[in-house]
Amino acid sequence: EAIVTSEELGQDLEHVEVLQKKFEEFQTDLAAHEERVNEVNQFAGKLIQEQHPEEELIKSKQDEVNASWQRLKGLALQRQGKLFGAAEVQRFNRDVDETISWIKEKGQLMASDDFGRDLASVQALLRKHEGLERDLAALEDKVKALCTEADRLQQSHPINASQIQVKREELIANWEQIRTLAAERHGRLNDSYRLQRFLADFRDLTSWVTEMKALINADELANDVAGAEALLDRHQEHKGEIDAHEDSFKSADESGQALLAAGHYASDEVKEKLTILSDERAALLELWELRRQQYEQCMDLQLFYRDTEQVDNWMSKQEAFLLNEDLGDSLDSVEALLKKHEDFEKSLSAQEEKIT
Repeated sequence: EAIVTSEELGQDLEHVEVLQKKFEEFQTDLAAHEERVNEVNQFAGKLIQEQHPEEELIKSKQDEVNASWQRLKGLALQRQGKLFGAAEVQRFNRDVDETISWIKEKGQLMASDDFGRDLASVQALLRKHEGLERDLAALEDKVKALCTEADRLQQSHPINASQIQVKREELIANWEQIRTLAAERHGRLNDSYRLQRFLADFRDLTSWVTEMKALINADELANDVAGAEALLDRHQEHKGEIDAHEDSFKSADESGQALLAAGHYASDEVKEKLTILSDERAALLELWELRRQQYEQCMDLQLFYRDTEQVDNWMSKQEAFLLNEDLGDSLDSVEALLKKHEDFEKSLSAQEEKIT
């Protein structure tokens, strides 16, 4: 009877399970004694049937044994119910403690001040955080289930209602805290990603500008018309590539302006990079225009040299014609020479227009 009247219900789930195991052993022992009680009742019944002289005493003892037996079984049933209820409460406490422990463990990860140093590291952190958020989404069902269980246990175990409510509130407080932390970290990581995306675009564009400047400055001025034409064609191809990057410059500028408009924590750096990007683009266009003028001047010069050389060659040939002492030795020959001289004068007029 000392076992079934014990008020010890355990300090935690493990303790309760130990008590339940001991009680199960007691129930096995109790079941084993039930046959003994039945034997006592059968023997008492036999004695009474044989009209034993101590019949009244026998009945009294029989009733006493049966009452004690029923009382013991009733107490055992109550003890079993109490231990079952204690196990439910302690199991709830354990589940809540484990959930809170998991939440705090993930909370430490979300409290990290590492938001990435470059685009690759930020993307890796975002993927990791999205995994944590998926874990939180899965945990939300468990939190709801524990809250529902808390409501049920408060109804079925009013004596533990206040302690259960404290656990419930502790769980909800930790759950709300980690949800807030998750949202804040996601926001900070997104801010970091937008910044690193802008900085990566900035580095790509400034590096491309440096390479393009080197290409534009690489060519020496041509020494003939064909070379000058090739330079102008290649220079125009460079302009086509510059024009093709116009959307990239526009996109980077829009990204930077959006960061400034949002009051990004790195606004000063973004503003500085936007200025550099604008200056670099302007310098590239200015260089391209300067080289265009130089190449066109080179083209004009080479055309002049070519025309001059052509005129010099023509005049050299014509000078030999003019120095010819042949004046004809007959009317036909003189007329032929006159015809050649007229042709020369026409050619001279044409050359004069070219020279002037």
